[in-house]
Amino acid sequence: MFDGLKDKLSGFREDVEESTEVEEEAPPEAESNAESDAVVEDDAATADAAAAETAETAEADETAATDPADETGSDDEPSTFQRAKAFATGRIIIEEEDLEEPLWNLEMALLESDVEMSVAEQILDSVRESMLGESRKQVETTGELVESALHDALVDVIAVGQFDFEQRIAEAEKPVTIVFTGVNGVGKTTSIAKLSEWLADRGYSSVLANGDTYRAGANEQIREHADRLGRDLISHDQGGDPAAVIYDGVEYAEANDVDVVLGDTAGRLHTSDDLMAQLEKIDRVVDPDMTLFVDEAVAGQDAVNRAKEFDDAAAIDGAILTKADADSSGGAAISVAYVTGKPILFLGTGQGYDDITLFDPEDLVESLLDEE
Repeated sequence: MFDGLKDKLSGFREDVEESTEVEEEAPPEAESNAESDAVVEDDAATADAAAAETAETAEADETAATDPADETGSDDEPSTFQRAKAFATGRIIIEEEDLEEPLWNLEMALLESDVEMSVAEQILDSVRESMLGESRKQVETTGELVESALHDALVDVIAVGQFDFEQRIAEAEKPVTIVFTGVNGVGKTTSIAKLSEWLADRGYSSVLANGDTYRAGANEQIREHADRLGRDLISHDQGGDPAAVIYDGVEYAEANDVDVVLGDTAGRLHTSDDLMAQLEKIDRVVDPDMTLFVDEAVAGQDAVNRAKEFDDAAAIDGAILTKADADSSGGAAISVAYVTGKPILFLGTGQGYDDITLFDPEDLVESLLDEE
């Protein structure tokens, strides 16, 4: 999952390691001393050489002590002396010039992976701030420094708005009403069935309500899922009021002690004013506890744009990304939360009812940065 993005992040690590590579060379003084030792043949010559070396060392120490510029360099970047001293003491300093090309390559890699522009810029700014001018012991390799900077930058954008979904279900007054939105064909109805099974595995009952009253065959599709799972389904005739169907689902749940109402809605284009207005009506009439946006991970930038539009129509509380197992880019997974301020809650990873997993930003970042 997201293997393409993983490879690109690994490439950034390699770029920085290459740009900061320093070859160790013997100090000129040491070479001079070794050469002198080879030709010294009497005590007087040895004494003269020692005296000369002592004088040279004292002069260098005095210069360093009286000229702080040699040690501090400019305010903008470490001096050559600092870098030499850092290397001599087993440390390394990252400079702007070390990051310029790797960061450019990283930006292009993120955009090619369908990461939204503002998200890519935030990641780059965070990585640059974490690494620029950093001095680390060489036992903390440059690769480890890069990984730490990438980890923090990615978690910052992916974990926006994250909350514990199961805890919210547990603490909410029952029934909990969840409405699902999204465009046609992204796996919205199947995601409802998967979430119903996920809830059942944790001891919560649910009823399905078909608010997709526009599409021919919608009742049959969701009824097939309900029958397979042994769930009750609330539905009206085609062309009925979607808000009324979901409202009836809530009343049924209250009367029958059902924990969660899962309300489907018509797959709609975010550019369709009439359908978006219907979604706003559902939001007003039903006042759901949560509205979840469903789209395909493989849709990339389109999924991000649609998430913004749906959030504007009826504020979403989170997102489900389907077909995550087939997505090598990872752009939607990286971008949706940061752009909308609402978290990704679940990933669909297959066709079975059990193929749905809670989204964990830390787990995703660790998998993206895992070199194995």
